[in-house]
Amino acid sequence: MRSLFLKVFLWFWLAMVLVVGAILLITHLTHGESPPRPPQFVESVVAAYARNAVETYERDGASSLDSFLHHVENESNVRARLFDLSAKSLAGGDVTVDEQELAGRVAQTRSPASKMADGMAVEARPAPAREGDKVYVFVASFPLRPPPPPRGLPEGQRPPRPPFGHLGFLIGDTPTALGARLAAAILIAGLLCYWLARYITSPVLKLRGVTRRVSEGDLSARVSPLLGGRRDELGALGRDFDEMAARVETLVTAQNRLVRDISHELRSPLARLNVALDLARKRAGSDAASALERIEREAVRLNEMISQLLTLARRESGNDATPRESVDLAKLLREIVADADFEARAHDRTVQLTSAEECYAQGTTRLLHSAVENVVRNALRHTPEGSAVEVSLEYRNENGQGLAVIAVRDRGAGVPEAVLADIFRPFYRVDDARDRESGGTGLGLAITQRAVQTHGGTVTASNLAGSGFAVEIRLPATRTDAHATVATSH
Repeated sequence: MRSLFLKVFLWFWLAMVLVVGAILLITHLTHGESPPRPPQFVESVVAAYARNAVETYERDGASSLDSFLHHVENESNVRARLFDLSAKSLAGGDVTVDEQELAGRVAQTRSPASKMADGMAVEARPAPAREGDKVYVFVASFPLRPPPPPRGLPEGQRPPRPPFGHLGFLIGDTPTALGARLAAAILIAGLLCYWLARYITSPVLKLRGVTRRVSEGDLSARVSPLLGGRRDELGALGRDFDEMAARVETLVTAQNRLVRDISHELRSPLARLNVALDLARKRAGSDAASALERIEREAVRLNEMISQLLTLARRESGNDATPRESVDLAKLLREIVADADFEARAHDRTVQLTSAEECYAQGTTRLLHSAVENVVRNALRHTPEGSAVEVSLEYRNENGQGLAVIAVRDRGAGVPEAVLADIFRPFYRVDDARDRESGGTGLGLAITQRAVQTHGGTVTASNLAGSGFAVEIRLPATRTDAHATVATSH
């Protein structure tokens, strides 16, 4: 029941079904206990039949009454009987128990009565004689629904007419008809509720899809074209979202353009600075050597920062569209660890590859190399002298998806728990003095996160028990080289 559409649909449907069911149930119970009296025009017809029946009996006797009652039944499909006050039938053939019981009740009360029995509506009323105080009881029985026309009628003969029209609709229903009507009401209510629920939730689902595209980096995604020009509150929400997305796209584009422009503009004076540095080193004496070396280190650091800024700008803008390939992650880690260990030994540190399970990821070798190398070099800057940075690669299968888990652990002091999520922000430093002393620019981990997200993975950081710091990169991966498998099959 997490779906808004399902909740709206079921609640609307349940409400309509309960209302319709309650109405039909009350109607059925009311009809069962005391069926409504026939309409006024039906009562007048029954009264006319009663007067004619009494006149026929008193004038011509029981045989003529029997013929008259048969004529009424053939013409109107109404079963009519005439009783005396002792509830004895005066003519008309067989008599049912219900007709006789109702005739006896009217004979005692001298007031009309009715009931339903075996799919028939039975109506009884007192019928006074033409002269004197004598009273008879006239009973009319008719079906709630007209009977089906008989098969094989002779040509030109019409089927019997229904009693006074569709009288069953006015008086009541059989249980079968009531069930059919209830089923039709539930079905119609379900269709209407389905349309209403879909109309309400469809814009929400479209907005969710566009929101997901924006969160994945597609800032040009808009929802208004998908809403079909709706003018209600959901349409207004879609238009507000589009305005927000357009504003965000403008700001991000301007920011990335500014970073790229500044980085490019800094390259020219930096190049001239390097030329001037070489000239100064040739002309200056030994007394200026230390100062010139310091200038050179700062120039190298500035050049590195500019390169990382350009790389980060390309990641943010999505312009680094390098073709994807199958990357051997174990081989990639062995190369990174070998290079980093060679440099680390000059500073009394080591980099060790503790495990490297064979697995492959679809992506760009250069981006993945940069992502892992930034984490390893960051660990080298903060691990104490005489310690080792440990790198491992493990293949896992989680929820049916293959994952490559790359872990980099150092023996440094770690990071405060409150700022673990901030270390992946551009230019963020836990300790400015320490990071500047170690040569950090605050961009390496930000570039790592962007590169990993580009490959559909995640990167997290955590403090180790006791002392130490760990960064874990998780990437979608397979056990086999997909490109090699395709080539072999061909």
